[in-house]
Amino acid sequence: MFDKSMKTILTHLAAFVLGIIALPVILFITVRIAPDAIPYLIKSNIGSTEPKDHGVARLQKAKSEEDRFYALGDAAKQAFTKGDYTDAKTCAEELATLAPKYKGNWNYGNAIQDSNVVLGRLALREGRVEDAKSHLIEAGKSPGSPQMNSFGPNVSLAKDLLEKGEKQIVIEYFTLCKSFWEMHRGRLDDWIALAQGGRVPDFGANLVY
Repeated sequence: MFDKSMKTILTHLAAFVLGIIALPVILFITVRIAPDAIPYLIKSNIGSTEPKDHGVARLQKAKSEEDRFYALGDAAKQAFTKGDYTDAKTCAEELATLAPKYKGNWNYGNAIQDSNVVLGRLALREGRVEDAKSHLIEAGKSPGSPQMNSFGPNVSLAKDLLEKGEKQIVIEYFTLCKSFWEMHRGRLDDWIALAQGGRVPDFGANLVY
């Protein structure tokens, strides 16, 4: 029992240390290939003084279509969390419409993920399970982004479907996520194993990214 506990502690400690070591490298690479992403990467994953509805606030202040493109994902997710389902749908659908115009943008992968996650959660809430499953797979086909490549996907829709017993589609989704989340350090494999056993993993911060 002692050895098993120590192994668990050391595993989590190693993951934490690797995350700290990797962060400067991630930021350096992002500066070189997508400097505009730095403020969003920091705010999303290191901590921010912005309020929880900062996506909605940024959307309200948007002065251009590109500004809206950057703000819509967070706005859609935050609206869903608050129970503002009409606003969530409006934001997610607008984001899905804008995304093809920004395929070369660092935020494109986030847009594909966020629009599909929110639309999928809305579909599931309305009892449209097959639509929700389709949106999950489309989210998993995202090419990734500086945030997703480093910290992983938003798995809130996957969790919702697991809780409905839809483990096979969730396992397929986790497998797709390996194409962009190369730094998962075994977490995707752990999630797949738990899902295969009919269990819902503790996803931690990946429910809110």
